[in-house]
Amino acid sequence: MTENGASKRPAGGPRKITILGSTGSVGVSTLDLLDFAFGQGEAQIEIEALTANRNVEALAAQARKFKPKFVAVADATLGDDLRAAVAGLDVETGAGAMAIEEAAERDADWVMAAIVGAAGLGPTLKAAQRGGAVALANKECLVCAGDIVTAAIAKSGGVLLPVDSEHNAIFQVFDFERPNRVSRLILTASGGPFRTWSADEMAKASPAQAVAHPNWSMGAKISVDSATMMNKGLELIEAAHIFPIPHERIEILVHPQSVIHSMVEYVDGSVLAQLGTPDMRTPIASTLAWPDRMPSPSAKLDFAKISKLTFEAPDLERFPAIRLAREAITAGGIMPATLNAANEVAVAAFLNGDVKFLDIAAITEQVVEQVSRQENPAALETLEEAIAADSQARRLAEVCVAVRAAA
Repeated sequence: MTENGASKRPAGGPRKITILGSTGSVGVSTLDLLDFAFGQGEAQIEIEALTANRNVEALAAQARKFKPKFVAVADATLGDDLRAAVAGLDVETGAGAMAIEEAAERDADWVMAAIVGAAGLGPTLKAAQRGGAVALANKECLVCAGDIVTAAIAKSGGVLLPVDSEHNAIFQVFDFERPNRVSRLILTASGGPFRTWSADEMAKASPAQAVAHPNWSMGAKISVDSATMMNKGLELIEAAHIFPIPHERIEILVHPQSVIHSMVEYVDGSVLAQLGTPDMRTPIASTLAWPDRMPSPSAKLDFAKISKLTFEAPDLERFPAIRLAREAITAGGIMPATLNAANEVAVAAFLNGDVKFLDIAAITEQVVEQVSRQENPAALETLEEAIAADSQARRLAEVCVAVRAAA
């Protein structure tokens, strides 16, 4: 999938760029990187489209600065607000789910897929079907419908460029021409803010404590996923779709310093690692300039100051999300989509104060167990089936949330 797409990438690098989710953490980092590149004289880029969920003010400010051809918000009720906010600019506007998909289908060499959660599935698939380079920052797309997305990339002759720091790290050192020489992949995890907390302490954790990541600056949802380590479970599933390696040979290792972003071990015992500061602009720059390199404002590593790098195995008792993800990918079919949807609902409920921190994994496991008892839980061949599985899991999770909230 990646090899074929790589050979068809337009010579000279991407010129027209679309950012799906431009007002989110990854989208803002991407535009910051582009702003830096323009200042360095490195960029000859046109912004084709920018999209947001509901943040009209931020999207309009981006439109004024970067002059895209098209801007859209996912909330259909905000169409008039968006048009008023960009009045006087030479830009088309849209609102609603169809407008976001239109943005994904517009003529662009490079699309940043950074819409958080399952909401990014449809637009990302549209970008994959159109061809070109898709920089994937939405892990849920591959978790929910990995085979569908990768098949679309292969058919269109495009290329999938992973933006998650872990997958990007592997991508940079993985030998796609000789994958049989790879013995295992090692995904590193910071361990999140509760790495050293006991289960009793985590039971009392607040949303503010859960989103206070020790190393990375991220959105609330992914920060909570880091705190539960569900993000690493989802990344395991994602890696199994990106790289031609069985998931049984993908391991997770806690590395609190977040300097080594992941590693590839070869059959001769060599282990290749990609290192960098915990700044999303580094992997974004890697995908934006690929297969070239570009300057980035990210801080450079000072090994003398780092002093030491430490590692430890994840505690599957305190962080059961990793086990749940491994079980979901082993079961296959709709189970990863079920896992993801249930987790999204549970995380939202926690952030809203309706359930406790440890309830997130408990609710997710309860939903996964309910769905696994169905007659044929493994069927997943179309996007519609993935969406149906997502919807079913959300309904079940909402019931679980209501029960726990009322207790």
